[in-house]
Amino acid sequence: MKITERLGLAVWVKDLKAARSLGRLGNIHYISKRLKYVYLYIDGKKADQMIERIERMPFVTRVERSLRRELAMEIASKPLGLHRRA
Repeated sequence: MKITERLGLAVWVKDLKAARSLGRLGNIHYISKRLKYVYLYIDGKKADQMIERIERMPFVTRVERSLRRELAMEIASKPLGLHRRA
């Protein structure tokens, strides 16, 4: 089984009913009714093409890429000194 690289997108929308059609382009992970955004995962290789396609949709106000790739996932090797040893 080959794992494909995915990219998370937060898509801010005007109409939630129309936002369900984003499921054709990727995997919808979450839909916020109150804040009117959809979080979905798309294929990382076709990300630029898909973002352009999503931005052209009439019900989309803006698209934001996930910043998860830029986060450091390493755990600090030195103890931080938060706990005292007795």
